[in-house]
Amino acid sequence: MADKYDVLRFIGVPVEQDSSGNYQIKQDANHDFKLHEWRIGKHTKGKYRQVGQVFLTENQMRVAIVASFKVSFKKRHQYTPMSRFLSDDVAPEVVTEASTKLSGEK
Repeated sequence: MADKYDVLRFIGVPVEQDSSGNYQIKQDANHDFKLHEWRIGKHTKGKYRQVGQVFLTENQMRVAIVASFKVSFKKRHQYTPMSRFLSDDVAPEVVTEASTKLSGEK
């Protein structure tokens, strides 16, 4: 099938830039955050490089990748597609903080 493409699922954390332009985890009123899942879509722009890379969702939210997994093509509809990869990366401390929460949810 010519329309098939490699599908990756990402666990990510929403991020925002501080006044210095550094990415920080976007926290709620209780100073907590949630991890969410997205996947590469057919029209996703850019290329995945590594954990810590930032991407845009279809709603223009910036998300830092905490983990990535291969997904079979037929199971791709279980996850929300993302829009585009950015060339930005978050600091290793941001990935570590989000990964700690990921480990605690398993």
